[in-house]
Amino acid sequence: MKSVFVFLIFVFVAFAGNAQKKQVWNKPNYDSHWYHFGFMLGINTMDFLIHPSKIVLDPPPGALEHVTKIVNNRQVGFNVAIVSNLKLGEFFDLRFSPGLAFGQRDLEYHSDTLVLNDQNEMDVIKRSHVMKIESTFLTLPFAFKYRSVRINNYRPYLLAGFSPSFDLESQKKIKDEERPKIRLLRPDLYFEAGFGIDYYFPFFKLATEIKLSWGIADVIQRDETIYTKSIDRLSSKMVTLGFYFE
Repeated sequence: MKSVFVFLIFVFVAFAGNAQKKQVWNKPNYDSHWYHFGFMLGINTMDFLIHPSKIVLDPPPGALEHVTKIVNNRQVGFNVAIVSNLKLGEFFDLRFSPGLAFGQRDLEYHSDTLVLNDQNEMDVIKRSHVMKIESTFLTLPFAFKYRSVRINNYRPYLLAGFSPSFDLESQKKIKDEERPKIRLLRPDLYFEAGFGIDYYFPFFKLATEIKLSWGIADVIQRDETIYTKSIDRLSSKMVTLGFYFE
């Protein structure tokens, strides 16, 4: 996501420079309307916050196989949503933007396996296995949006809210070639915070926004394998760069 932050720095520098110049306002009465509708397109990176269990560092005696490390590798996904915005006051809005978030997280498990060699001695074989965890989230974000005073055709804002979400891919059948693979629970609840800038054009408004989402639920589905037993808690995170057209 380094390129995302470079892009945002560029946007804010451009905003700061143009804000010093008096300009003709596009859509000067836009913010006097009580509600607006639109859509959002975006890109995301999904992530896991992993809390390993104690057996990762302290395997039980006699264990023939145990997990030594779990690494999460983020992948780039994309988002689509529809947007409805309700004006609450001069500086506050309530936004509801149901949509879909497509993405993937790769969990790389490293493990040690004990095998008996020809001399009847135990050898340690180090293995690694990557689980590709695909997710399609149905998201229902509600956010309060605090907007600054409009400067020419720009208006920065902050937002905070929550988003119930449902992973539509979590219970799909696991193919034999994908095993071993953990499952995730379907529901989750995200707390969300972000910032962005509204740009007023002659015929529409565009907003660029970066949003951080933190899941509060433990989303791993427990079974009797070492892959779930090696994790005490698994929660989701997501960073989204969104483009809103209203």
